[in-house]
Amino acid sequence: MSELTTIARPYAKAAFDFAVEANAIESWLEQLTFAAQVSQDDTIQAYLSGGVSVEQATTLFLNVCGEQVESKGQNFLKLMAENHRLLALPQVLEEFCQLKAEHEKIVNVDVTSAVKLKAAQTKTLSAALEKRLARKVKLNCKVSKDIISGLVIQAGDMVIDGSIKGKLNRLTQTLQS
Repeated sequence: MSELTTIARPYAKAAFDFAVEANAIESWLEQLTFAAQVSQDDTIQAYLSGGVSVEQATTLFLNVCGEQVESKGQNFLKLMAENHRLLALPQVLEEFCQLKAEHEKIVNVDVTSAVKLKAAQTKTLSAALEKRLARKVKLNCKVSKDIISGLVIQAGDMVIDGSIKGKLNRLTQTLQS
């Protein structure tokens, strides 16, 4: 998986830079999303990894994508096909989405709580996190009875563990040291 991410990063960066320059980020996101879905089809994967020629793979892939991908996007897919990288399209899409979020100064924050948060709580939490992170915040809330009470907030590498389970674990470690 990390190998595909390494392969995908320069393609995603190139596509994103072009999309920003052309003021077409959303259009490129739609095209990459569609192409990534096509690349995950079992039949397409069999063709792409089954030893067909680059020309055949490119023609097949572009025919399946049809009008969903514009000419610049088709050129991008041809380049990926020539380098035998079409199977990395899902990772290219993932990297593209990360670049888009950075560009728009949006951060995805995972919030895990013991009970479902009310609208007022999510609004207050979102405002506090936007202030702390200096970015727009998109909350992804989920419920887990394992944390007993409180919240666990994760935004990228930052983790704020305000759960009872986390506090008990830290207390246990302190007592054992």
